[in-house]
Amino acid sequence: MSNPFRVANSAQLRANLAPAVNQPLTAIFEEMYRELRPREPIPPLAVQLFPFASVKNTIRLRDGKLLVRLSDVLEGAPENVLRAIAHILLAKMYRKPVAREHSTRYRKHVSSQYISSKAHLFRQIRGRKRVSSPAGRHFDLEEIFEKLNREFFFGLLGRPRLGWSATAARNRLGHYDPAHNAIIISKIFDNPRVPQAAVEYIVYHEMLHLKHPVKVRGSRRCVHSSEFQAEERQFPKLQ
Repeated sequence: MSNPFRVANSAQLRANLAPAVNQPLTAIFEEMYRELRPREPIPPLAVQLFPFASVKNTIRLRDGKLLVRLSDVLEGAPENVLRAIAHILLAKMYRKPVAREHSTRYRKHVSSQYISSKAHLFRQIRGRKRVSSPAGRHFDLEEIFEKLNREFFFGLLGRPRLGWSATAARNRLGHYDPAHNAIIISKIFDNPRVPQAAVEYIVYHEMLHLKHPVKVRGSRRCVHSSEFQAEERQFPKLQ
C-alpha cells in the first residue's frame, strides 16, 4: 500500500509550487516575437503570472528557452497592454529599440489608480520590510523626526517606522516606503563626521514624501510636486 504522506523532495516541491504556464500569454509573446524578429525561429516560451511583491516583469534565456514572469497584479489587463509588455521585454532581451507607443501604453496602465491601489495592497501583504532600530551609534532618527515635526509640521505628522539601512548605501540616501509606512535612512550618515544638519535634511526630505504622496498625471508619476519643492526650499542651511 502506498504511503499517502510521502514527503516530496525539494525539486518536486518547487515544481508543485511553481505557477502554471499561461497559454494565452505565451501566444501573445510568440506573436510579438514574430513582429520583432520575423526571420528568426521562435524559441520555446514559458510565460507565467507570478506573485511578485511589486509590479515586476522579468525575462531570461535559459538553455535556449525563454522564461517570462509577469506580476500577477497585471492579471486581467487589456490585450493591448499585454502586447506592450511582451514587446518591451523581448526588445530589451534582444537589444532592440522599444516603440514609444508600447512604453506609453504600459506606463499609463500601471500608473492608473486601480493598478496602483492593487499593487500597494499586494506589497503590504507580500512584501517584507526589515527596519533596524532608529537609534544609531551617533544619531537617533526618532529624536530627529520629532524635532523636525515640531519645527516644520506643527507636530501633525504621524510618526512612521524609522530605521537605518542595512548597508552604508551611497546610491540611495533615504526613502519613504508608503506600503509599509517606513522611512529608511542610509547608514552612511550615522557617522560622527556628518553634520547633524545633513541628517536632518535627509529625514526632512522623506517627511515631505509622507506629507505629499506621489501623484499620477496622465501616464507619469509626479514624485516631487511644486508644493513639495517649495517646502523643501524652506529647510535652513539647504545650500
